[in-house]
Amino acid sequence: MFEIFRYTADKASEWNQFVAQSKNGTFLFDRQYMDYHSDRFKDYSLMFYHQGKLYALLPANQDGDTLYSHRGLTYGGLIMSSKCKAAQVRELFFLLNSYLRQQGFRKFVYKHIPWNYCLLPSEEDLFALTNVCHAIIRSRDIASVVSLSSKLPFSTLRSRGVKKAVKAGLVIEESNDFSEYWVLLEENLRDRHHAIPVHSLAEIHLLKSRFYHNIRLFVVKMNQRVIGGTILYICGKTVKTQYISANSEGRKYGALDILFMNLLDKFKEEGMSFFDFGTSNLVTNDNLNDSLIFQKEGFGGRGICYDTYEWTL
Repeated sequence: MFEIFRYTADKASEWNQFVAQSKNGTFLFDRQYMDYHSDRFKDYSLMFYHQGKLYALLPANQDGDTLYSHRGLTYGGLIMSSKCKAAQVRELFFLLNSYLRQQGFRKFVYKHIPWNYCLLPSEEDLFALTNVCHAIIRSRDIASVVSLSSKLPFSTLRSRGVKKAVKAGLVIEESNDFSEYWVLLEENLRDRHHAIPVHSLAEIHLLKSRFYHNIRLFVVKMNQRVIGGTILYICGKTVKTQYISANSEGRKYGALDILFMNLLDKFKEEGMSFFDFGTSNLVTNDNLNDSLIFQKEGFGGRGICYDTYEWTL
């Protein structure tokens, strides 16, 4: 019933159209986003056809004899249309495993798409992972997400930060000046975390030009100087933070506290459903970064798991 084909560049338009109409895809799966770093990964994305029509997509990359849900993306399991049903998806995974064995793969590492990014229920793949693949959970990260229809109050510490920010006269603006913010971000990551942004400034400019309405920058200013901010990815009904940062002045005067109080109200009024502060696990293992999640939970975030599965073919 199914045919599997490896993605090629001439299929980009068909791929992107399917993502836009899918029940669980976001702009991260558009090839104009996925392919900006194509030099870093050996793409092995797959397209599934049922009776001659495109049925599902699988963003993936190859590393040796292991297939990965694309490691250039935060999440990325099976992308499905509203027509996908459990029995057919189960059959699809039987065929997928056979296909991958024939191609010489020995293992699959699979990242499920968290439910808050799905327009419709989309966990048919999870059933197949256990029923067909006998997959295990390889890692489980926890993200802090605010349900905008039932926001929790800020913690006492975060509320105090808001009061300090108001007293200091901090101003929140949406900006297209990524260059100014990148200076603050790079300095903060270098000095406090000995790290650099995943994206270069040139890459973030490129992605902004391709997804102007999906990638937005909000900054906090004091006396016309940027002292904090965040980049937001608008994914369906979910707003996802990227690159939250504040300099020493921003931390002193509660820049992030007033920023997120403003943004949570703003996107609730705009009809968004969820505000995702991202995961808070340590880079080296699955252990919790207690100080990081403490801050996010202070904004009213509560847990949603980002799971990675693994099975032997």
